[in-house]
Amino acid sequence: MLTAGESHGPSLVGVMEGFPAQVPLDVEKINYDLRRRQGGFGRGGRMVIEQDQIEFIGGLRGGLTLGSPLAFLIKNRDYANWQAYMDPVHPPLSGREVTKPRPGHADLSGAIKYGFSDLRPIIERSSARETAVRVAIGSICSQLLSHFGIHARSHVLAIGGVSLTQSDYSFAALEQADQSDVRCIDDTTAIRMREVITEAQETGDSLGGLIEVIIQGLPVGLGSHVQWDRKLDARLAAALMSIQGIKAVEVGAGLASANARGSNFHDSIFYSEIDGFYRTTNRAGGIEGGISTGEDLVLRVAMKPIPTLRQPLSTVDLSTYKPSTAAVERSDVCAVPAASVVAELVALTVVADAFLEVYGSDFLEEIKVRWNSYV
Repeated sequence: MLTAGESHGPSLVGVMEGFPAQVPLDVEKINYDLRRRQGGFGRGGRMVIEQDQIEFIGGLRGGLTLGSPLAFLIKNRDYANWQAYMDPVHPPLSGREVTKPRPGHADLSGAIKYGFSDLRPIIERSSARETAVRVAIGSICSQLLSHFGIHARSHVLAIGGVSLTQSDYSFAALEQADQSDVRCIDDTTAIRMREVITEAQETGDSLGGLIEVIIQGLPVGLGSHVQWDRKLDARLAAALMSIQGIKAVEVGAGLASANARGSNFHDSIFYSEIDGFYRTTNRAGGIEGGISTGEDLVLRVAMKPIPTLRQPLSTVDLSTYKPSTAAVERSDVCAVPAASVVAELVALTVVADAFLEVYGSDFLEEIKVRWNSYV
């Protein structure tokens, strides 16, 4: 997959290659997932302007994929307000230059790397607006995987130090996250999350948090132990770390493993004629040796506070090299609920890629034949 486009440019663009033919795609399901990404308590004014909708320009005919590259647009409605500054061909008008890099953002390192004295090109491409494309790609992948009983759900475990204490929730219970504007399945915790977000907003600050993604229905054998870059957990970690603002990824009880004894950590293996091989615990999070075990895939993702602050931190003005305060772009106070949707669909994209490596073929019915032989 490739993504292209700037935050305030004409459109965002996605291209997917290698997707099988004759997979029916529900465009409204993709648009629904795009709306899920735009929601959440603590989002900024940009989400009022944008109403993201996918527009296919290749690889789809009559609602069926063709096996050729899938190409699509997501138009930026805010471009109408930025055209004079972001036109792809004509020189930009002055007035939107940025010379005061924000600590925690790509501004300074990106400007040095690409030779810009104006930070605007870095801000535009490094923006989390790009995740709209990855949500659309993940939604497309989810529709393929649903034919094989593979489904994902996500929710928010913590925001700004307010954490969900409940740990015995079921996969089905995670569906409740979509009914919460902080994507938390516990109403009392959700109230406290909203309170801490409001407090941060009033003081010009921002908040990060912790996200959990669970994927059910994976077969044994996705990924591989034979090369480092084929390990499923490594691929998932790379993809999730590539989401803007993500600073840590955990598989299963990964962090707890550092302080555990092996006798209390590893998941014992059992066998029955009805269930085959199974585990009664899943501290490995559904992956051993870089290969899926058939248990639930459990991922946790930590998001840092957003770097744009209304009470900005100290920086250096690139136009004068003198001390200053960081630029203030329109931004969210907290984007953790939205990031949970992004993480869910980015993880599904990796799973779909690994799934097609094992069961893939040129069109859906052939994949079903290979899948049924496994089942």
